[in-house]
Amino acid sequence: MAKAVADPVTDSLTDDAFLADFMGRLAKAYVPGTPPRESGDHVLDLNRPKPPTELKSAAVLIAIIVHDNAPSVVLTRRTAHLSSHAGQIAFPGGRSDLVDATRHLTALREAEEEIGLDPTQVHIVGMMNPYMTGSGYNISPIIGLVKPPVSFAANPDEVSEIFEVPLSFLMQPGNYQKIKRNWNGVTHHTYAIPYQDHYIWGVTAGILRTLYENLYLL
Repeated sequence: MAKAVADPVTDSLTDDAFLADFMGRLAKAYVPGTPPRESGDHVLDLNRPKPPTELKSAAVLIAIIVHDNAPSVVLTRRTAHLSSHAGQIAFPGGRSDLVDATRHLTALREAEEEIGLDPTQVHIVGMMNPYMTGSGYNISPIIGLVKPPVSFAANPDEVSEIFEVPLSFLMQPGNYQKIKRNWNGVTHHTYAIPYQDHYIWGVTAGILRTLYENLYLL
């Protein structure tokens, strides 16, 4: 089991105080109407070129489950038979459809399709700046609070596992590793977050690292 590395910002707070502190930082970091701060694989790794301007639109849901005010984030493991990113850890989410009037609706629709999360249980509290990926996506991470009780049902065509990670664990910088990956003959750096028997890396870890930096470092 992964052991949380002590951090003075999070470890000094009770569960109630941590969530209140997190929400306060979130409100200050992502103010509607302010110019978006660029984020993406190319920001976290200067070896990676900036993606082209024509990107595919997508959205993911950062669902924060408030268990007795001890928040955790819902993640999934993609099934092994998928054509892309098979077996990797991901947020519920996917490409925007014409039926989606907003990115929020994309994230909620995909979460319902993938993990059976009832959209009416999700209270949207923020949207991160779009995260651009080297694979050609412009992802809008939507942040929502979910109060228990909540039940999940994995779509076997897309999801092999649903699990939760404490939000405080994900907001501790010592729990991030910087790793090297070879892509198209070029060595790139990306973040990874080992947690129990899960290995969170790539875009999912990049979005979480960006959330941490925007709330606690900037």
